[in-house]
Amino acid sequence: MDGIINVLKPVGMTSTDVVRWLLRKTKAGKAGHIGTLDPGAAGVLPICLGKATRLAEYHSDQGKSYRAEITLGITTDTQDAFGQELSRIVPIVSREQFVNTLENFLGVIEQEPPMYSAVRKNGRHLYEYARQGIDVAREKRQVEIKRLDLVEWHEETFPRVLFDVECSKGTYIRTLCHDIGVALGCGAHMSFLLRLGAGKFTLDSAYTLEEIDQTLAGGDEHMLLAPEWGLTLPKASIPAYRLAAFRNGLSTGGDLVDAEVYGEQLPVQVFCAGRFIGIGNWENGCLCPNKVMG
Repeated sequence: MDGIINVLKPVGMTSTDVVRWLLRKTKAGKAGHIGTLDPGAAGVLPICLGKATRLAEYHSDQGKSYRAEITLGITTDTQDAFGQELSRIVPIVSREQFVNTLENFLGVIEQEPPMYSAVRKNGRHLYEYARQGIDVAREKRQVEIKRLDLVEWHEETFPRVLFDVECSKGTYIRTLCHDIGVALGCGAHMSFLLRLGAGKFTLDSAYTLEEIDQTLAGGDEHMLLAPEWGLTLPKASIPAYRLAAFRNGLSTGGDLVDAEVYGEQLPVQVFCAGRFIGIGNWENGCLCPNKVMG
């Protein structure tokens, strides 16, 4: 089985749990997820199966969108609702102050990866250090926040706020919540997270594990998307007589290629007679095979 299934990940499973579950159900041989979702989060988690895993890196580069809830005034060691409480300050923050603060986080910002994360330092995951009570220095990373919209404000002793986020890959939403709390002077943690989209994969086209199980049991594979589905890379087409050359790793001169862009460093999707055959790169005016799919 080669392709992608857009899974609606439930709360309580790790992204790897979902991959293993789908491998058992499909017997695809190999599988990989597009972007990681924490165990406490739910939402869109596309899973690449079989040959599609070779394209996972291109899917993962695409932007993400979320609906998150931030609870103001309470901080935790994991920056979400599953950690140990570290501080509690009754916030004096208005809805208007919150909205004004959000604007300061738009654009390219720096984030320090949380200690409870899968980021590696000296060969070990940061969460392994955190579980031993060791705090290690972490390099900040640049991410881009493209949109922040307040959805609901719940006026309580510790206000809860639902907001939507569109961001680049690699953005930690719980760190965003933590940093917003710091900026407001009261601290905060992420109390809910739902991924609404990953690239072109959306929540309304995602399947629950129960739906996938029932559909596969009936021999129906309509939910399986083509490996290249959702890719936003530029497209290029080579003539049929160059297909064997592409499959054998040989480049094709730019004058023989019908492409949306020429001579760029970005990878492109390569087609032949309307059929997707892989990923290519431009080198010295020629289109070179990078990933050969068929």
